[in-house]
Amino acid sequence: MSLLTPFKRASGLGSTSDGVKHWWMQRMTAVALIPLTLWIVFAVAAHAGESYATVAAWFAQPFTTTMLTLFVFTAFLHASQGLTVIIEDYIHHDGVKVAVLIGMKLVLVLLSTSSILSILRTAFAG
Repeated sequence: MSLLTPFKRASGLGSTSDGVKHWWMQRMTAVALIPLTLWIVFAVAAHAGESYATVAAWFAQPFTTTMLTLFVFTAFLHASQGLTVIIEDYIHHDGVKVAVLIGMKLVLVLLSTSSILSILRTAFAG
């Protein structure tokens, strides 16, 4: 039995400020996704049934390209933060946890990069 207080046992086990930063970043990306998602839903619905040329011209507008890129970047950042929390909470073996975190980050970087490049290619194809 230890005579140390809980505070003394926890001292030196790491910074407590990192979790707060992660929590705030996840909330900020969630708040940013609200107007971005609403914009993308209404913008895509407004162009439903349009010809390819009309949609391609819409993609080529700087505002549209910027908004789509912001949406993809923010959505993948938010997904990364949320999945990181889930993996850290539910996978207890350190080696498996690190491997899953690295794999998840690589997949998300690959998907987000290909999504953004697709948006830019479509916008500048004309």
